Amino acid sequence: MARDTKVRIPLDYYRILGLPIQATAEQLNQSHRDRILQEPRREYSDLAINARRQLIDIAYDVLGDNMRRAEYDREFLAVSKGVSDPIKGALDPDVSVPTIEIDEHLLVGALLILLELGEYELVLLLGRPYLKRDPSTLEGQQLKNQPEFPDIVLTLAVACLELGREEWQQNNYEYADESLGTGRELLLKEELFPVLRAEIQSDLYKLRPYRTLELIARPLEQKQPRRSGITLLRSMLQDRGGIDGTDDDLSGLGVDDFLRFIQQLRGYLTAFEQQEIFEAEAQRPSAVGTYLAVYALLARGFAQHQPALIRRAKQMLLRLSGRQDVHLEQAVCALLLGQTEEASHALELSQEYEPLAFIREHSQGAPDLLPGLCLYAENWLQQEVFPFFRDLDQESATLKNYFSDNAVQSYLESLPLDNERSNQQAALSAQAKPIGTSEASTLSPRKSAMTDQTLSGTPSSPYTQTNQDQSMLAGQLGSTGFAGTASITDKISKHSPAQLGSDGSRGGEPNDLTTLRDRRSRRATPKWDRVALLVLAGALCLGTFLFILSRVVSFFTGRDSEPALTSQPLDIGINEPVIEVDESGALPNASGDAASIAEATISAWLDAKRAAYAENKDTSDLEDVLTGEALRGTQGDVEASTSENWYIDYDHDDLEILSVEPENPSEAEPLNVTARVVESATVYSDGTISDRFSYTDELVTVNYDLVREGDRWLIESARVE
Repeated sequence: MARDTKVRIPLDYYRILGLPIQATAEQLNQSHRDRILQEPRREYSDLAINARRQLIDIAYDVLGDNMRRAEYDREFLAVSKGVSDPIKGALDPDVSVPTIEIDEHLLVGALLILLELGEYELVLLLGRPYLKRDPSTLEGQQLKNQPEFPDIVLTLAVACLELGREEWQQNNYEYADESLGTGRELLLKEELFPVLRAEIQSDLYKLRPYRTLELIARPLEQKQPRRSGITLLRSMLQDRGGIDGTDDDLSGLGVDDFLRFIQQLRGYLTAFEQQEIFEAEAQRPSAVGTYLAVYALLARGFAQHQPALIRRAKQMLLRLSGRQDVHLEQAVCALLLGQTEEASHALELSQEYEPLAFIREHSQGAPDLLPGLCLYAENWLQQEVFPFFRDLDQESATLKNYFSDNAVQSYLESLPLDNERSNQQAALSAQAKPIGTSEASTLSPRKSAMTDQTLSGTPSSPYTQTNQDQSMLAGQLGSTGFAGTASITDKISKHSPAQLGSDGSRGGEPNDLTTLRDRRSRRATPKWDRVALLVLAGALCLGTFLFILSRVVSFFTGRDSEPALTSQPLDIGINEPVIEVDESGALPNASGDAASIAEATISAWLDAKRAAYAENKDTSDLEDVLTGEALRGTQGDVEASTSENWYIDYDHDDLEILSVEPENPSEAEPLNVTARVVESATVYSDGTISDRFSYTDELVTVNYDLVREGDRWLIESARVE
């Protein structure tokens, strides 16, 4: 393009000055002064600023001369009657719009004025040759050699930025991403204005949650856009370091806001999609990801009659059992797997009052809690699980249909009758933290106060059930009594609300359930009382034989008499100890001030913990520092570590007692102590270091309950804050 050529642009002198055609001379003067004083972005060069000022001066000169203005007005009004859309006029040469002819070197000033007027699409249209510039062609090289080239690129990039923000405000998130992306790519290609490029990139990061939600919320038939939305979600999770990670993904969402965002997304994801996403998150590891994966596996397993998925959910719950109360979920899983004894045991461990009260109320007259558990399971799945899966929100949850499926019966029949043990990963995950470790937040409907605030301000979903809702639900279900039976399948199928008549009586049992019940009842079980009796009798006989043998040997060897002392007696005084005792490592006693007692007790526990979880598993000191729940839990963990071939090398520094209540240990029992310690843990599995569960110099704050037993203070429980 020659430098002395003229270009025509869809602009007029009134728009340049920001005036209506009826403007007075005084308004004209004022507008001219204001426009000159207005400064564009600081990145613009003097060349661009001068080009803009020249166009403003030309417009002022024409409209400031009465004769020239009158002539211009006649031409302006004649053309303006045709069309009011400058973009349409620029695209269609047959449509007349007000235009002005300017020198080519003033194009950058005209683009800058159009940018100030908000004509972003028109700026991009006029600057298309620069957007599509091919550096390998002669024309592309000529464009780049123009002195105003950087300013034109800057104007186009700012137009992309502002147009993207406009589309964002209008909820057109994909158009916004396209416009912002165009500006970023232009600046990357030309290697110009890194600050503006970072500003555009920042907007793209903040746009990701909105795009993710909009894409995933599309109809299920639109598979490609929905896959794009899930890919965006995965990239955000990766940048954050997980669903409950603390890394910055630059979206502007904090941890709690991101959890609310995930909660909002769940209603638009299918059960399979959630399973894929959250099972991957559970492997980080993540307690929140694990819990949501459990929900997805449970939902799919029950709705699609796949008990293998329920078994996976049950195994994943083992990872959480040492950190929070998930016994109700474990009871439901055991119920759906036909493991009724395990389900009853899990209910005994649960501390959730309202669900247990509901279960007991609907188990009156039965020998166990299975009737109420069946009612609770169906209600929980229907109202608190299915609604958060896009493909299951209209599904009905009935135990009758589930257990009458032949495939379900065959699978349950093949399961072992005894309880399943936790796997190695669950043990490692639970033990890489101190006793009593708990996660700060989960997405459990019963355990989280998270609300469903949406990014666009839409109403939240009824995620948690109020007491009033539970009362209404109990009234709807009634309190029908159930008679217990010995058969696993018979119990589960007959406790299903679908099996009850309107009067509370049970319907007939399907033949397939009877078959499964009979098959399982035929499985032989050992007579443990007889086995125990035989073992005891054998032990007594062996002991008697060994005693008689020892007496006979003693008689023939002449060693039946008591041995005589042949050496000089030791010089030991009755008022002095036999050996000097170093009391520096003595266990803490009940005397002293509260802070000293707390520090000594917790220091002793850290030493005992280090020895117990080490490779040689020295548990000799545990009973001297722990009691009750803390002792039982730690001993169980150490036994599991031995059988599963893992151990932990702990290191502790800088123990600090933050608070002790009460300050006088003689006033109350127990003592409540909050302490902080710097802890490092190297986890070994099968002789190799597991980087996944190891950590270094982690500041851990723990709340301990200390109780007095005789002259000692022992740790009864501990919770990580």
